[in-house]
Amino acid sequence: MELKKNDFVEVEFTAKVKNTNEIFDSNIKEDLKKSNLNIEPKPLIFSLGAGMFLKGIDDFLMGKGVGKYQIELKPEEAFGQRNSKLIQIIPSRIFREQNLKPIPGIMFNFDGRIAKILSVSGGRIIADFNNPIAGKTVVYDLNVLRKIDDINEKAKSFIDFLFRKDLKFEISGEKIVLNAEKNLVEFVNLFADKFKEILGLELFVEEENKEEKKEKEKTKNPN
Repeated sequence: MELKKNDFVEVEFTAKVKNTNEIFDSNIKEDLKKSNLNIEPKPLIFSLGAGMFLKGIDDFLMGKGVGKYQIELKPEEAFGQRNSKLIQIIPSRIFREQNLKPIPGIMFNFDGRIAKILSVSGGRIIADFNNPIAGKTVVYDLNVLRKIDDINEKAKSFIDFLFRKDLKFEISGEKIVLNAEKNLVEFVNLFADKFKEILGLELFVEEENKEEKKEKEKTKNPN
């Protein structure tokens, strides 16, 4: 069995910076514990060539099969080269307004953009918005556990990746009907072409009714 574009696979992986053996990402419990990474280990399921994982890994796995691999990726194949334009000065009032204390070395989330504080001097805080692994060659130890054929499992992983939400869906023939909150319906519809390209399914979005929403909240908060 050779893997090809749009195939879904489940993998276990551990990613290290070359020459330092510093683990910066993994979904294997033992490796996360060993490296003191505060990450919950979860199965990783992604579609090859869909931008759900690193392009360098997608490209490597095309034509391969189930099994273990070690993949070395240069910066341009992984997290890119460092960009000096992403080192920026942030006014100290931004931190004061949020009751935050900027300390060199600390990471902050600025509206979804992660930055590391480099220096603090009076009202000038210099932050680095480069990915922490940018400019570094990385090594992935990858174990391709299986190729996924079940369309419902494929759809669930794709929905989780796109929306970071557990959205209810139903597949019938070549159609997928996805339930979303009212404020998400228009946004979800923007991905209709992707559902067709990756899953071969025509996307229809229905507004989640109030009873379904209440039932979902009750399940999440039984008390």
